[in-house]
Amino acid sequence: MRVLVVEDERNLADAIARGLRRKGMAVDVAYDGHAGHEMAFVTRYDVVILDRDLPGIHGDQICADLAASGALTRVLMLTASGTVADRVEGLQLGADDYLPKPFAFEELVARVQALGRRATPAAPPVLSVADLVVDPAKRVVTRGGAVVDLTRKEFGVLEELLKARGAVVSSEELLERVWDANTDPFTTTVRVTVMTLRKKLGDPPLIETVVGAGYRVSEPYPSGQAGPAPVRNGGGV
Repeated sequence: MRVLVVEDERNLADAIARGLRRKGMAVDVAYDGHAGHEMAFVTRYDVVILDRDLPGIHGDQICADLAASGALTRVLMLTASGTVADRVEGLQLGADDYLPKPFAFEELVARVQALGRRATPAAPPVLSVADLVVDPAKRVVTRGGAVVDLTRKEFGVLEELLKARGAVVSSEELLERVWDANTDPFTTTVRVTVMTLRKKLGDPPLIETVVGAGYRVSEPYPSGQAGPAPVRNGGGV
């Protein structure tokens, strides 16, 4: 899940970002309305955590513009004012949820996760292919019943590939969905992550490289049975 935090209180913004990253999310931060507005429309985010009283472009305007754009991005509005009238006004502007400050971080996480599920096409609560089982809620991966220990990025890549249900996912898409804006777009980090992920998942290989297109996960074929057209780049990346 990719999240944008738009909050002018830098300490709070950074604390939210650190906490969400520990939960395995890719998080970008903007400290004013101008930067937040631009980032929200340049990158496809699952959730925008939006402070209402922002310098530059007001949070209300960003929220209204996102709602008018028809984007699937969900908006969680934050504000120091928690009156019923303020909450109603925020929701009428197009916010999907509203959380007054101060708030418990675990509640923020739960609300972001709930909004994230609404921002993307519905996926099964547990993802599986062959003998591989991924539980996104518990962040547990098993293959053949044995637990596979993955880093946050490896887990994120595997989850995105499984959610694609056999479709090809490009390196650019993986970079956008699993990493944040600070990642060099020309980095080899996706290739390296896929390589280590393949090793951890073991044989028979589940992740295919589709030359010039990206990666996909598909059911391994039984021994002696022909697979699809030869698009794989062997076990390499």
